[in-house]
Amino acid sequence: MRVLVVEDARALAEVIAEGLRDQGMAVDLAHDGIDAAAKLDVNAYDVVVLDRDLPGIHGDTLCRMISERDGRVMVLMLTAAASPGDRVSGLTLGADDYLAKPFHFPELVLRIRSLARRRPSARSRTLRAAGIELDPLHRTAGRDGRRLNLSVKEFAVLEALLDASPAFLSAEDLLERVWDEHADPFTNTVTVTISRLRRKLGDPLVITTTPGVGYRIVDPAD
Repeated sequence: MRVLVVEDARALAEVIAEGLRDQGMAVDLAHDGIDAAAKLDVNAYDVVVLDRDLPGIHGDTLCRMISERDGRVMVLMLTAAASPGDRVSGLTLGADDYLAKPFHFPELVLRIRSLARRRPSARSRTLRAAGIELDPLHRTAGRDGRRLNLSVKEFAVLEALLDASPAFLSAEDLLERVWDEHADPFTNTVTVTISRLRRKLGDPLVITTTPGVGYRIVDPAD
């Protein structure tokens, strides 16, 4: 899952971003509306966490712009404007959810995941292929009835591959979906994570590699 956090309070933005990354999300940051609009033009996000009182382009204007775009991105307004009237006006602008500051971080995580599942293009909650079952909501994964003990990044890579199956994902695709815009394109972190994931999945091999194309999930029975 890829999330854009738009928050002009830099210290708070960094705390939110690091917390979401610890939950396996790829997170980009924008500290004003202009930078956020530019990132939305070039990157595909599942959820935007949006402050209202932003410099450059106000959060209300940015929310309206997002709601009018094709390829709908879900918007969670995260703001100090907490009255019932503020909530109604934010939802009227096109926000999909509204959370007042101060907030409880686990609740923020649950709301972001809930919004990602509600996207028009989102698949069913449980992803299945080649004997693997992965539940993004409960953060569980297994193969042929055996529970898999995966790290945050291993889980996120497996989720991305299952979501794309049977299509290929390149290393660049995985860096974009699982890490963030600051990931080094020349790093071997994808290769290392795939290698660990293969060991935990066990035999027969279900993650294949095609040089110059990428990785995908295949069913050994096919």
